[in-house]
Amino acid sequence: MNTRERVIVGMSGGVDSSVTAALMKDQGHQVSGLFMKNWEEDDKGECNSKNDYNDAKRVCKKLNIKLFSINFSDIYWDLVFKKFLSKLKSGVTPNPDILCNKEIKFNYFLKYGLSLGFDKVATGHYAKLKKEKNFMTLGIPKDKQKDQTYFLYILNQKIMKKILFPLANIRKEEVKAYAKSLDIQIYNKKESMGICFIGKRNFSNFIKDYIYNSPGVVMDSFGNVLGKHSGLFNYTIGQRKGIRIGGRKDSLDKPWFVIKKDAKKNILLISQNEKDLLYKGDINLDSVNWVSSAKTKIKCSIRFRHGGKLIPGEVCKRNNNYILKLEKRERAITPGQSAVFYKNNKCLGGGIVTKLGP
Repeated sequence: MNTRERVIVGMSGGVDSSVTAALMKDQGHQVSGLFMKNWEEDDKGECNSKNDYNDAKRVCKKLNIKLFSINFSDIYWDLVFKKFLSKLKSGVTPNPDILCNKEIKFNYFLKYGLSLGFDKVATGHYAKLKKEKNFMTLGIPKDKQKDQTYFLYILNQKIMKKILFPLANIRKEEVKAYAKSLDIQIYNKKESMGICFIGKRNFSNFIKDYIYNSPGVVMDSFGNVLGKHSGLFNYTIGQRKGIRIGGRKDSLDKPWFVIKKDAKKNILLISQNEKDLLYKGDINLDSVNWVSSAKTKIKCSIRFRHGGKLIPGEVCKRNNNYILKLEKRERAITPGQSAVFYKNNKCLGGGIVTKLGP
């Protein structure tokens, strides 16, 4: 990066983006902040945008930098939330955070920041960008516990040349300590967890305002009807709580697990054998993105959830589709979730699980 560039920082009102802005200023860049609002409803719970905006204003005032703001609520509704609802209705488990990164943060937000006359957009993500030969690479950060590359596999070369991740070589504890040393009062602010537009609200109670409950049958893997479910979107593969089957005289004294959701028949399949959740065969992928260069066949490690373990396997292209083969069985692989590829501490890319089996 040039000695002095115009850098606009995505300000969320949290400690990571605040320290990102401070670091950019310390390095001598011309820095401003940009706050983004994505949700218009009642501003309740963890994601209270009014409080977050006020926090961002206080930090920018402390750092003596200008704060811009933009409202992407309408775009977020169309490109993220409506797609999220559509996937839930079809019986899969989507990840709105990845969709938000793809459609909003590194699309509309990035373009808007650059349109204001800035050279780069910096964010408080824990990930490492590095130029190697003719390519930018996406690496695992110093703080592996905070690694956010799982959510960033949708990046491409054009985007990566215009963004900065200043927290790549800093641990979270150092970030908080640095914020405290600057007397930035949000250094102990609680991190937002889960889906932002839901906040602390119960998922089922929130989502029922947007999806009509369609109760159906609960069956075991032998075809026995065990009860009724309240709508497939309320359940995820591997879930053991909230199934509400209870003790049965004809079943084992073990917990029940969700092993499959049959959207066409509106059936929830459950089992007391946790091995029914393990899978090792072919996994079909859609919307595959390669961060640096596309591959037709590569041995790598795969992660199926943020913070999840890395599973050795192979990604190969077959008849214009990508197939994933695992060397070890993995638990609760779910259509709709992302499978992200890693090798040598770098995120190579990823895709969305569409189907288990050939």
